Amino acid sequence: MAESPAHSRNGLPRDLPQAEHPVSEAWRMFRRNYAAMFGLFLLVLLVLVTLIGPLVYSVDPFEIVWAPLTPPGEEATAPLGTDYLGRDILAGLIHGGVATLAVGLAAALITVVIGLTVGALAGFYLGIVDDILMRVTEFFQVLPALMFAMVLVTLFSSSLVVVAIAIGLVSWPPTARLARAEFLRIRNLEYVSAARSVGAKNTRIIWQVILPNALPPLIVSATLTIGTAILFEAGLSFLGLSDPNTYSWGYMIGSGRDNILDAWWAVTLPGGMIFVTVLAVSLIGDGLNDAFNPKLRER
Repeated sequence: MAESPAHSRNGLPRDLPQAEHPVSEAWRMFRRNYAAMFGLFLLVLLVLVTLIGPLVYSVDPFEIVWAPLTPPGEEATAPLGTDYLGRDILAGLIHGGVATLAVGLAAALITVVIGLTVGALAGFYLGIVDDILMRVTEFFQVLPALMFAMVLVTLFSSSLVVVAIAIGLVSWPPTARLARAEFLRIRNLEYVSAARSVGAKNTRIIWQVILPNALPPLIVSATLTIGTAILFEAGLSFLGLSDPNTYSWGYMIGSGRDNILDAWWAVTLPGGMIFVTVLAVSLIGDGLNDAFNPKLRER
């Protein structure tokens, strides 16, 4: 018997709307948030400047190009002026973004890995495992984060790797608490019970059943952690605790702080770059929160 044209092969009406993929739906909601799209544009622009900029403007940021403390616009050799040693500010802005963004991404990755692991184990196993892991989390949470990072960098070294690890080690407790809350919410849902009933091991349930459904708020948290890590790196560089052989926006602010009244541009311009980067990341984080949170999608 010929199939009715009004129905598909599985017997459902052809005009029945198909369920949209969660990722596609989240991207659609994200695009509707103009502030988030503006933040994404800013972040992409900053990344392109830091990656392509050195190829176009190949001046070494450590090279002395003109007289010290030259204001912006007075010398074509240094369009944005020079610092107290005569180094090109524009070259520093372009090259410094690489280290700043790299530290932010690396520290955010360390934060998510530690926080997710601790929170997932605590929220899934509960009992003594939860008690021990939450006490450890509380211990790290009550420590002054910047002071703890300063101690770690001072004890080991001021390389960018150590700085990223130090920032990650002091920033993971909020992510752990969020992951624990999500695992507590999901662990007793029906599809998790179904996975247990068919003999799935705890490891599989944690990482393949619960984790994919707990990711949306964790993705938002990881995005915002990048901005926090960038501010931490700037603070450590300002205090002279970052790698002096690597140019970053924080290093530029720290090296120019003694001449801020005579050469505002040496501090204001890299500070503005940090501000724009953190603003872009924050706008993206807010957009992801709206896109992944069903309660906010109709807002």
